[in-house]
Amino acid sequence: MNKADMSKNNQNISFLEKIGFSLFSVSVNVAYSFKNSYYKYFLTGILLINPIAASNIALIGTIWDIINDPIVGVWANNVHFKNGEKVRPWLLWSAIPYALGLILIFTDFGVPEKWDIVLAIICFLFYELANTTRGIPYNGMASVVTSDDRQRKIINGFRSFGMILGIGIGSISVPIILKLFGGLKDHSVLNSSDSLPLFKTALIMGILIVSGCLFHYFTVRERVKQVSDDDSKISFVQIYSMLFKSRSWVLNMFYIMTYSIISALSTSSLFYYCSYVQNNSSLIAPIMSLYLVFSLITSVVTPRIDNTLGRKKTMIIGALIQLIGKIPLLLNPYNLLYNCIAVSTTGIGLSISFIMFNTNRNTISDIIEITNGRRLDTMVSTADFLASKIAEAIVDKAFLASLAVAGFSAALAEQGLLQNQATQNIINNMLGLIPFLFTILMLIVVLCIDANKEYEETLVNKKQI
Repeated sequence: MNKADMSKNNQNISFLEKIGFSLFSVSVNVAYSFKNSYYKYFLTGILLINPIAASNIALIGTIWDIINDPIVGVWANNVHFKNGEKVRPWLLWSAIPYALGLILIFTDFGVPEKWDIVLAIICFLFYELANTTRGIPYNGMASVVTSDDRQRKIINGFRSFGMILGIGIGSISVPIILKLFGGLKDHSVLNSSDSLPLFKTALIMGILIVSGCLFHYFTVRERVKQVSDDDSKISFVQIYSMLFKSRSWVLNMFYIMTYSIISALSTSSLFYYCSYVQNNSSLIAPIMSLYLVFSLITSVVTPRIDNTLGRKKTMIIGALIQLIGKIPLLLNPYNLLYNCIAVSTTGIGLSISFIMFNTNRNTISDIIEITNGRRLDTMVSTADFLASKIAEAIVDKAFLASLAVAGFSAALAEQGLLQNQATQNIINNMLGLIPFLFTILMLIVVLCIDANKEYEETLVNKKQI
């Protein structure tokens, strides 16, 4: 089947498949929201690990990712499943390990602090390895389910809808689940007595992950096949040579990194902001509700905006909305109204960015196939995913190290006391100023990206050869 025929057959993606993308994204991002919002606090507030030591766990995890992600990506790209598929089977292979990894990193083994640190590192390394394999179907399926760009944008819209819904559900529901399990009893901020309720909540997240993977596996179809019959193994050097030759892939990687830093700061620092600046963890629910509403609406309309204005202009609009929304918060970080404005506009901007960089990913897979005759869907997914994990680890390290330097003390929270002014300033900057600066960097990056243009140029050059 040639490429034209394949494109025709890929026009009609069933609604059930789109729901499968959305529900998988919901399950993954409920878990992501839970981990991103509570893991740093679990280390410092429940295990009572020193913030510097806790930040080193994130650093070790990053080093591990730099080692294992390329290896897993190259290996996955050369795996030949019996059914001929390249991406969909990873939904089954990654489900239980990823769920187990999440549960383990929220397990209090009841040992002295030095052993808590050792066990936390081991569990986190396992979690990150499982997270790598989970990222293959999450980021790679849209490029193999259809070759039609419009359908891919719609699919990524459903993914974004599921992502935002998952983050919102995770942020709003976790305090409720904790209370159902006996947590947050007679106190508004998590403390060491909430260890078991948090573990039980992690179990619920694990069940949700497995359910989402299975539903997606049984509803989606992998249609796009490599045009070339060459299915020989590709070396590490060959794969990365193909990737780095694509200007769009390099720029999109930086786009993803800025997105990931802003997203990680917006979720994790918001929890600290409510807990330690406003001294009320329950505020996160109504604030995240705003994020949820604006993000969901944006996920629905973004594919239409993209079809009207084009991908580049849509990416620029997403970055500008985030920038403008942060300005009031910079002027007064203690103002809850300004915080709500910043959270709402961040939700709009990040939803646009998520759909855009994932659609870029799909186009980049096509560019590499046209140039080299080989599809690298799993490798494009894994390599970009490493960029996002490095970005999140940088946030964890910088955030926790900054808190330690500022004099953060979990004991103050257990006594119902506010953190010192330096700690509050760090939290405020991580919520406002730092994301603002990285959004400026995002805007610079998106001004340089044009995956559609590179795709058209690649087609022209191929025809001329």
